[in-house]
Amino acid sequence: MSAVLDLITIAAVSSGVVFFLAGTVGLIRFPDTLTRLHALTKADNLGLGLVVLGLLPQVGSVADAVKLVCVWLMVLLAGATVSQLVAGAARREGSSS
Repeated sequence: MSAVLDLITIAAVSSGVVFFLAGTVGLIRFPDTLTRLHALTKADNLGLGLVVLGLLPQVGSVADAVKLVCVWLMVLLAGATVSQLVAGAARREGSSS
């Protein structure tokens, strides 16, 4: 059973890393602020979710699992807040590049 959990962990964390890399490529390659922001926030949220999902089978207790999920939720909240602030500032400035 441990080998199966290890495989699930490896698959989920690897998939999360791929989404992080895709978000980074989108940040570098897309032409304007709003599309860069969209690519980065969507990919990072999914990437972190997959990393947390992959790490959950490896934690030692339920308290540690709850901590991981709480960190993920806090990052989701912070990412949504910051992306709204950046998008609003880009719209107000009128420059989206």
